[in-house]
Amino acid sequence: MATPDDVRGSTRAPARVPIPRGPALRLPPELLLQAQGIRVAIFDVDGVLTDGRIYIGERGEEFKAFSTLDGHGLKLLAQAGITPVIITGRDSPAVRRRVADLGIAHAVYGAANKLAEATPLLAQLGAGWKEVAAMGDDWPDLPLMSRAGFACAPANAHLEVKAIAHHVTMAQGGHGAARECCDVLLTAAGRYAALLQGHLLTLDGGA
Repeated sequence: MATPDDVRGSTRAPARVPIPRGPALRLPPELLLQAQGIRVAIFDVDGVLTDGRIYIGERGEEFKAFSTLDGHGLKLLAQAGITPVIITGRDSPAVRRRVADLGIAHAVYGAANKLAEATPLLAQLGAGWKEVAAMGDDWPDLPLMSRAGFACAPANAHLEVKAIAHHVTMAQGGHGAARECCDVLLTAAGRYAALLQGHLLTLDGGA
């Protein structure tokens, strides 16, 4: 019979029983149908990957806050074979650093005409507009969103942008909105459940 000292001295961890589960995310079938076949996803930065506010220091340096939810979503897109692209009207070291940290190979900074920048890039990637998703929050993003096979806008986007979007996220820009868009694309591509399961196994110490 075990004594209290034996119990306190035990180093055995309690048995861990894996609990199988499916995705909690549920999306309307018509939304997933619209988002099928996407190979390239274009994202704006200010107002999409950030909350749209720009912090400027006394020496002119810019500071921006990014969501780790969005960052992981962009990485998941790449893992699923959907190429993430950044096209932004502004340029700053902070944005370039964030894009580099996420391993995004295709990015255009300081784009005065986003459509003119996107057209040759899509030709390089061999993608037509029906295979493109575009996420923006203001009028400079309209030329991309109006042509894209799937257009997405954050909750804080301008009214005219939300009016043409196939999907408006619940989250605001810089607070997980881009991740919501990524989740839709991953689900429509049939990759969401497998990627989720892989993370559950990894976090549980498995394969």
